[in-house]
Amino acid sequence: MTETLSLQEQGDMAKRFIEGLVEQLGLEASITAQPLNDETVQVAVDGEELGILVGQGGSTLSAIQELTRTVVQRKAGGHTDRILVDVAGYRARRAEALARFTTKVVEEVISAGSEKALEAMSPADRKVVHDTVNELGGASTRSEGIEPRRYVVISPIAAPSSDDVDDPDEVDDPDEPNALDDSNVADEETDEEADENSDEDSDEDSAG
Repeated sequence: MTETLSLQEQGDMAKRFIEGLVEQLGLEASITAQPLNDETVQVAVDGEELGILVGQGGSTLSAIQELTRTVVQRKAGGHTDRILVDVAGYRARRAEALARFTTKVVEEVISAGSEKALEAMSPADRKVVHDTVNELGGASTRSEGIEPRRYVVISPIAAPSSDDVDDPDEVDDPDEPNALDDSNVADEETDEEADENSDEDSDEDSAG
């Protein structure tokens, strides 16, 4: 029976794999593995000219992260905790750009009174959208579609009508759809920016 590896051991294993990958690509970078919580460890790659590890829209970073998880899973005998890979602080920059974009979309949705369906996104990006809309208020979100073409729909929340509603607790929040051009987000990123972990769809298919 395979011994369960601790979160730190999984992180160290992931770190060694990334170190080997970086060396094979002839890049120079410092690599660290740090637990973020009881179930998540992040391997951070920092250095200059690491855009090759990110790729357009974070596609390369996502692939590296998935490959890293697969390697650790095989060596760990199956189960692993959540392993994230970040390059040059891409995730934070991506989240900030996406949050700004989402804020603009929410304003448009509320003003127009009609929903918008955004372009397909990774689970990590969808979570940013859900969280941002929740914080802003006045709109709701839901996820539709099947991976890898799963996307978020942002809908305005209709105000209760005194003619139709007697009890505010019985008011339904109607959903309605809109479309995101990922280039709007990409414009706010650098060539070294990119994306995240397709395992955790923390949006869990909808957020209020």
